[in-house]
Amino acid sequence: MSRFEGKTVVITGASSGIGESCARKFVEEGARVVLAARSKEALDRLSSELGSEVTQSVPTDIANVGECKHLLQEAISRFGSIDVLVNNAGRNSRGEFENLPLEEVLQIIAVNLQAPMVLTRLALPTMRTQGSGTVVNIASLAGRFPLDDEATYSATKFALRIFSFAVAEELRDTGVRMCVVSPGPVDTGFITDPSVIDSVPPIVFAQPMSTADEIADLVLESAADGARERTKPAFSGKLATLGYLVPSMRRVLMPVMERKGVRVKKKYVERARR
Repeated sequence: MSRFEGKTVVITGASSGIGESCARKFVEEGARVVLAARSKEALDRLSSELGSEVTQSVPTDIANVGECKHLLQEAISRFGSIDVLVNNAGRNSRGEFENLPLEEVLQIIAVNLQAPMVLTRLALPTMRTQGSGTVVNIASLAGRFPLDDEATYSATKFALRIFSFAVAEELRDTGVRMCVVSPGPVDTGFITDPSVIDSVPPIVFAQPMSTADEIADLVLESAADGARERTKPAFSGKLATLGYLVPSMRRVLMPVMERKGVRVKKKYVERARR
């Protein structure tokens, strides 16, 4: 029997990248999947491909609390439960913090932090009533290492990680679990799309690049066993923690990593422009 046979999984940011990979893998393992993102066309296309009998597309702007409520209500109405919530949707705008439009700063906070907190808060009563359930929050190694030109993004991912750990303690012995998946750079449009790649700091490319499928595998493993946190690459996670705990080490590492990142980024830029 598959690990998620008959389970209901809600995934935000499901129209592409890690979210889409998660959707495909959960369906392969017998889950019923509720797909959430802003693009109705992309969601409907994915739902049709995976099978409308086991999926439901719910176009959602997760920065809107009312739409978050509607998303979970639709999941319960259609499938009767919420067994796994994957808070995957993310937003970023790069550049010096003081130069970012205030509206964009607030939007990053709304998508990366407010929405996962709101959706978790809305899902927990159902999961408590069921006596089981898992929330998997997609954080980032940028939440463990202060990243220049991505201050707001780093801050939201740091906060999401700490929020997850704190609520996990509150849920001890309830059967409901909170997990975090913290990836380094992932080869998706979030980083390597031609429209954004020029703005991505070279240091991002100094770490090994994961695929969306690799991170989705970590999400499913976390949903299955409730592990507190998984990171990929594992060594990059340790390096990020060291750089955060020992600022002097960060100052030593940064120039070396940036030089490597410039070389690697050049290859990805060339690929993006083919």
